[in-house]
Amino acid sequence: MEDSLFSRDIAAAQNIANPTTFLEPDESLLQVRDWFRSQPNLEARFGQVLRQSIDEVLDGQRTGRFSVEDLEKTEKTYLGTKVEIIARAEFNLSRGEKMDFSVSGHDVDSKFTSAKNWTIPGEADGHICLLIRANDLTANYQVGLLRIRDALLNLGANRDGKRTPSAAGRGAIQWIIPEGKLPENTLLNLSDADRKAIFGAGSSGQARTNELFRRVQGRLVNRNTVLTVARQDDSLKRVRDARHHLRNEGIMILGHQKQHPHIARALDLRVPDKGSWIAIRVARAEEFGPTRRSTQISGQNYALWRAGDSPEPAPTEY
Repeated sequence: MEDSLFSRDIAAAQNIANPTTFLEPDESLLQVRDWFRSQPNLEARFGQVLRQSIDEVLDGQRTGRFSVEDLEKTEKTYLGTKVEIIARAEFNLSRGEKMDFSVSGHDVDSKFTSAKNWTIPGEADGHICLLIRANDLTANYQVGLLRIRDALLNLGANRDGKRTPSAAGRGAIQWIIPEGKLPENTLLNLSDADRKAIFGAGSSGQARTNELFRRVQGRLVNRNTVLTVARQDDSLKRVRDARHHLRNEGIMILGHQKQHPHIARALDLRVPDKGSWIAIRVARAEEFGPTRRSTQISGQNYALWRAGDSPEPAPTEY
């Protein structure tokens, strides 16, 4: 598996002469590039656009799916449309005269792929394309711009007449985000044994949710993951009830409210945002002294549980 989606292309681009040596500077494309680069929190926002797009097409609450590989061919095609729709809303873009977006007064077409290269239709020739590629397994993505020209495309075409950017074309991409971090797909990154245990925990959505938080600790779990596992509407109730069911095992489930952010920071954990949680197993900290990070919860000091620690119920209120 490649270390990154475009590690080879980016390295190759460094050895290819600047495309402006054989093409005139593309002022329109540069204006589009600069507009995107000026947007606040650009990488995080594009990451959320892609996470939401993938999750909505997977529709885990109804289907139990968590991998793009499980999508039908037509759904994979629609995923590109979903990315376009959510990106337009996120960046408050209007439609172009002929293409998907209008950015700084310029028509821009949206092209998404989860494969190795984009497929470009003939009608995009001469237009600026926003090229987006995401790999859910490696949790990274890229966003760049390319003015489509015949000289930058491979000669061969598929049955629909679509062609792919050549090595020279990929070297000519103006990168907006050359290597972005995609929010993690928790279920996709679990071991087969853990996934089987979670989905095989029983016919009850609550039992599967309990097993999720029993096995996934110290990592953020988002709402969509709970919905995919429980396959029920009320993910918040599933999590609330899991706190009660797992308490005697010493497991706490932290969210974004009450003391939870303080507890997470004190124990050197990621702080959950709204709609995400992090499960931990705790032990009473008095016997450890200053050698272990701890925090006070309901009048008692707790630290993260380690193998060999005495079993201890989690606090009732936190």
